[in-house]
Amino acid sequence: MLTLCLDIGGTKIAAGLADPGGTLVHTDIRPTPPGGGAEEVWAAVAATIADSLRAAGGPVAAVGIASAGPIDLHSGTVSPINIGSWRGFPLRDRVADAVPGVPVRLGGDGVCMALGEHWRGAGRGARFMLGMVVSTGVGGGLVLDGLPYTGRTGNAGHVGHMVIEMDGRPCPCGGRGCVETVAAGPALVRWARANGWSAPPTPAPGSWPPRRWPGIRWRSGRSTEAPPRSRR
Repeated sequence: MLTLCLDIGGTKIAAGLADPGGTLVHTDIRPTPPGGGAEEVWAAVAATIADSLRAAGGPVAAVGIASAGPIDLHSGTVSPINIGSWRGFPLRDRVADAVPGVPVRLGGDGVCMALGEHWRGAGRGARFMLGMVVSTGVGGGLVLDGLPYTGRTGNAGHVGHMVIEMDGRPCPCGGRGCVETVAAGPALVRWARANGWSAPPTPAPGSWPPRRWPGIRWRSGRSTEAPPRSRR
């Protein structure tokens, strides 16, 4: 049976159906509603789940959720810094209601990425590793002695909010000078523009995600078929 995999961040919401060997057989990607209310963001997640379940053509074995953080593993809630309307949002329970009768597991996106790389990617064979996510924000996840290390609440390894510039830029977390203010995608773009880079024209409405991404075919702005093999 297939496993439904969800990845929820400040820029995009993605879903995949993976076989027991880790090969993706379906993907679906759509933008996170910018500035959307809690239920508007959830509606996008729910639509992604529904489309993926239809693509599965039958029951799935389980659901895994990788969410931007902070998260709370014990309560199953998330408070992503880059999704301002989700504060203590009961993501695990909402997904369980949408996909009843199967195990649902929640993790921080950094540790989920680190586990994937440890299993199938660049971290194979490593006993200790730090995986980093650089996107709308900066996340991280730890594998220690071959096992995921989540810490008390699930946020261990979240390096994006370590302070590296004491008087640096304000961060959405409320601090100043966090790694995220320097190295996240928007911060890198800001730095590049300040140093003379000019952005390409803004894509027309309805043209996101970009159709030139290799290995994914698109229909109505969403992927309809996964690459034949998992990608690292």
